[in-house]
Amino acid sequence: MSMTILIAPSGFKESLSAETVAARIEAGVKRALPSARILKAPMADGGEGFTRALVEATGGTVHPVRVTGPVGEPVDAFFGMLGGQDQPTAVVEMAAAAGLRHVPRDRRDPTRTTSYGVGELVRAALDHGATRILLGCGDSGVNDGGAGMAEALGVRFLDGDGNRVLPGGGGLAELAHIDVGGRDPRLARVRIDAAVNWHNLLTGPKGVARVFGPQKGATPAQVDLLSGAMETYAALIETTTGVRVADAPGAGASGGIGAAVMGLLGGVLHPRYDLVMQYLDLDALIDEADLVITAEGSLDGQTPYGKVPVEVARRAKLRGLPVIALAGTIGKGAASNFAHGIDAFASIVKRPCSLDEAIEKADKFLVRAAEDATRMILVGLMLAEGPQVTDRRFRRPRLARQQTGATVVPFSRALPREIPVAG
Repeated sequence: MSMTILIAPSGFKESLSAETVAARIEAGVKRALPSARILKAPMADGGEGFTRALVEATGGTVHPVRVTGPVGEPVDAFFGMLGGQDQPTAVVEMAAAAGLRHVPRDRRDPTRTTSYGVGELVRAALDHGATRILLGCGDSGVNDGGAGMAEALGVRFLDGDGNRVLPGGGGLAELAHIDVGGRDPRLARVRIDAAVNWHNLLTGPKGVARVFGPQKGATPAQVDLLSGAMETYAALIETTTGVRVADAPGAGASGGIGAAVMGLLGGVLHPRYDLVMQYLDLDALIDEADLVITAEGSLDGQTPYGKVPVEVARRAKLRGLPVIALAGTIGKGAASNFAHGIDAFASIVKRPCSLDEAIEKADKFLVRAAEDATRMILVGLMLAEGPQVTDRRFRRPRLARQQTGATVVPFSRALPREIPVAG
């Protein structure tokens, strides 16, 4: 049989969906190796594409909803209903309502952006009859601790005078009381499972405000404000509900939405791949492949801490497969990914250009980068097997699962021990 290549990428934030990335890589591979058998597995990590990936995998449906966006203006969002489930299960992707792509570049102020629309999506799912909700956390444009989401579901956030605090993470600096008396009663009868990055903490020197606030537009002074606000918020959640969120793994996911899920809505947080892989059978596709190509918008020292390329590489390595990663940018510490199963990586940008141009032309750049990578692979095969390699059968010695005894360990037990600060 000819070479079988599995393409398992993440989406490129604010640019291309995971499905589009996979299609563009396929086009590039086919230019260099038309005979290749291509398997595609667009990956979901809780961020953009989470809903559509799980809906497609289960034969479900997508339902459009107009909600309040992160800057307070209406945005077109959606939730999904999974197919083939024993109980009505909704998929809510927080990025659909409060993702960074919904925050114009000149309005990126995480002291003011709100997750209120995420709560409206949850409410719409409840109205549709969902008794279980899978909440994908990632690619957020907020840092409000999920207070906006909880407020849309009936929780009240009050200052010392009993007035509603302002929306956004900055308003939580004035928080004195959390009132859960008006919380939507349906939440007591629904199961909420949130897919989060297990490394994201709510408070402290590696808390969400300090690590991700600057990426969302926060100034140093605003980072200090948000960090203090998250500490106040965490203390009041614990006082009100008895749930400690300050240092809980995953509580800082999506600007702190994880804290609201576990502390105010009664939900459970899960390392995202432990949840996602229940619906995306990546391992079965890996078993059929000879080579894996993955991709993400940025590959750097943070990639080993919960990002798609390393999760794909980890699983591929259990089966002895080589892994190539393509990325929009190669950042500081990217070489650390070699220790986590990625054998080679390359940027899709081959010449100097602006960020806007790179985003605009990312699809074309991906095609060319995938073609270049495939041609380099063919050169290596020619050196090993002779110049007619493209006409030969490609045979890779297999590491049979029954021979190695390899099993896929849960993502939560395969994490690096140190949590990096964004550089």
